Amino acid sequence: MTLPELEANIEAILFVMGEAVDLERIAIATQQDEETCRKVIHNMMDNYADDNRGIQIIELDGAFQMCSKASAYDTLVRIAHVPKKHVLTDVLLETLSIIAYKQPVTKMEIEHIRGVKSDHAVNKLVEYNLVCEAGRLDAPGKPIQFATTEEFLRNFGIDSLENLPVVKSEKIEDFKIEAEDEVQLRLDLEQ
Repeated sequence: MTLPELEANIEAILFVMGEAVDLERIAIATQQDEETCRKVIHNMMDNYADDNRGIQIIELDGAFQMCSKASAYDTLVRIAHVPKKHVLTDVLLETLSIIAYKQPVTKMEIEHIRGVKSDHAVNKLVEYNLVCEAGRLDAPGKPIQFATTEEFLRNFGIDSLENLPVVKSEKIEDFKIEAEDEVQLRLDLEQ
């Protein structure tokens, strides 16, 4: 198979599938080794990165997907029905960050960290397909564990969970002090 034929086949796979496809599956379908496919796909990604292209190939945790560029959104909205834009409130973002950094995590663990019930927030994140059930904890009641999805990676422009931003230790100390001050304020108000 020539390079242009391999690129055409990979492009067709990514276009037709419409979702992230594992490198291994692409290699099997094209009858090439994974390293060759990876190099070809990365070369294609560079070619699609050109400003005058409306589509791109993105990598999501070892899988690849063809999608439109964010810069084409306004044009796409004019031709398609306006997609429902999910609003991520502070509560949803806080809950999502806990799940992202602690996954897999149960609602009880989320509620312990947040200090309030989190049923609504978790249910909304599942509805938005940013979070999914990731099994059950081997504990009494077998509580559901939650983890982030490929959609989470796609929406936040992260190619892997390993690339989540790292919080600096001095920032963690600031967060702890702020939380302790908030708890003390609540105690003062209750008295």
